[in-house]
Amino acid sequence: MNYTQSMLIQFMFFGAYFIMSMPAGAIVSKIGFKRGIVVGLTVTGIGALFFYPAAVFISYPVFLFAFFVLASGITILQVAANPFVTILGSPEGAASRLNLTQAFNSLGTTIAPLFGTYMILDNDFQTIADEAQSVQGPYIGIALTLFLIAVVFAYAKLPKIQEKAGVVLAGGAWGVPYLVLGAVGIFVYVGAEVSIGSFLVNYLGLENIANMPESSAGNYVAFYWGGAMVGRFLGSAVQQKVAPNKVLVFNALFAIALVLITMLTTGHVAMWSVLLIGLFNSIMFPTIFSLAIRNLGNYTAQGSGILIMAIVGGAILPVLMGYFADTIGIQKAFFMAAICYAYIAWYGWKGYSIVTKKAA
Repeated sequence: MNYTQSMLIQFMFFGAYFIMSMPAGAIVSKIGFKRGIVVGLTVTGIGALFFYPAAVFISYPVFLFAFFVLASGITILQVAANPFVTILGSPEGAASRLNLTQAFNSLGTTIAPLFGTYMILDNDFQTIADEAQSVQGPYIGIALTLFLIAVVFAYAKLPKIQEKAGVVLAGGAWGVPYLVLGAVGIFVYVGAEVSIGSFLVNYLGLENIANMPESSAGNYVAFYWGGAMVGRFLGSAVQQKVAPNKVLVFNALFAIALVLITMLTTGHVAMWSVLLIGLFNSIMFPTIFSLAIRNLGNYTAQGSGILIMAIVGGAILPVLMGYFADTIGIQKAFFMAAICYAYIAWYGWKGYSIVTKKAA
């Protein structure tokens, strides 16, 4: 497959966010945040189980379907869990709390490339069937773990969060400018993060960058995602003292600088500059989310669905970057990420404060 075709995996996975986010918002509004988390975990586990028949039949379409179901469950989970964390405590500490919880999410994305390298890239499979079957065990383990966590949440005694009633807005949450602009921020952030992460192995394999084999490059991808984990732990502490929007602007500007460096240099400078972007990516998603979801009252679940829908950026922008990588080269294609971070810097400076007029 060429770069564009390989990005269809990202398209299917993140496309589920676009299709399922609004239904997920409606589900969470009806059954509540806690039950929404349980449903999300269960559906995600079912999606993981679909990888077993996908490997048996060695079917790329079935693999894509499994990704879609998996992502649908994660969509419901995020729609329920993210606002739950922001509401559970003082509004001033919402960004800090969400950064802390997202840091543990980043722990998984840090370990996953190492795990995938060990299970797949480091093995010399004799046939395509052997390579496909290598994912069966891990995904069954993931499914069982998710089902177990769902049972724990089902019986856990969590605080009941009631969405506060508020003013009636024309168009519901869609009538809140800082929410809609925040959704655009989520769109470009996820698109930039996933685009960079998806091309790292190929990028580090370029002769003028690091000339690494796939097995070695896969290990270095952990620095990118690990930077996001470290940055979120640090960001959680920093945002208790510094306004979240200011931290967002600071990180976005540094990310732009690193993208430009990796585009204009070669060798280890280009390699480490692109890997360091992960550190500055860290606080962007939880900070944008918390700024955009604030003060929505009874529109909180709908607003969360809108923001999670914007994760579809991870489906669209990597495919577009794949096109540019095929035509002008991976290194030059990074210009897309710089544009994305420029918008995020603007949102932290101005966009987050644009409020709506009361419609009723």
